[in-house]
Amino acid sequence: MSKKIVKVVKMELPGGEAHPGPKLASAGVVMNKFCTDFNAKTGDRRGETVPVIITAYEDKSYDFVIKTSPVAERILKAAGIKKGSSNAKTIVGHISEAQLEEIAKYKLPDFNTEDIEAAKKIVEGTCKQMGIAIDR
Repeated sequence: MSKKIVKVVKMELPGGEAHPGPKLASAGVVMNKFCTDFNAKTGDRRGETVPVIITAYEDKSYDFVIKTSPVAERILKAAGIKKGSSNAKTIVGHISEAQLEEIAKYKLPDFNTEDIEAAKKIVEGTCKQMGIAIDR
């Protein structure tokens, strides 16, 4: 017999540094236990934002799936800047074609494609919106 799902929550938490708080209270899980489990699995990703999907069950148990870091965060890191442009036409940074491909390969499991060229186009579109030029 399968457990009854009470809630499914998507959130972004700091890798290896999650702590109990109002953000986790809405998930309906035992916060201290979740934080311990999450931090153990994401300890190698400190300093990154880690998307997670938490499935809470009626008996207060849970499952969670860790996703790859957001594309925008990876682009900013590759460009060596803190913030993208508020106007897509204003170029505030540059990344290389190799960095673009590396980001696309990293995000491929979370994209709705298995084609690396399509993934590169998705990342390229994000770059364009952030005011990041791709050096070819």
